[in-house]
Amino acid sequence: MSSQEIAGGDPGKTTEVEADSEASSASETTSPPETPCPVVDSLEQIGSRWRLVVLHELLNGESRFNELKRETDANARTLSRVLDDLQETGFVHRRLEEESPVATYYSLTDKGESLAPVFEEIDDWAHEWLAECSG
Repeated sequence: MSSQEIAGGDPGKTTEVEADSEASSASETTSPPETPCPVVDSLEQIGSRWRLVVLHELLNGESRFNELKRETDANARTLSRVLDDLQETGFVHRRLEEESPVATYYSLTDKGESLAPVFEEIDDWAHEWLAECSG
């Protein structure tokens, strides 16, 4: 016995009210949520390997571009792109020193600094659960 037969309706016929109800239910279940999950949204902003590496390095304080390049082992193009992205999303502040020699310095904004406890938690977790960190 089909679910239509149990419900007492003709499987080939749908009333206008049932059709509207089904269409409404279908659009509610197929439409994306109005706001993204905060975890997913956060990871989209900070979740790339290079963004995490740069943010972690800047927790030690302001650095020049070449210092960051040396400390992170990123190539210049990748580092430049990552720093631009982090500046655009409000995690990093860029300061240009125009005296000779000209230098560009990068530091964390308050938003970037607020990630310090997150990195501490990840470090604690890694030491507990990842074999490479133990010992």
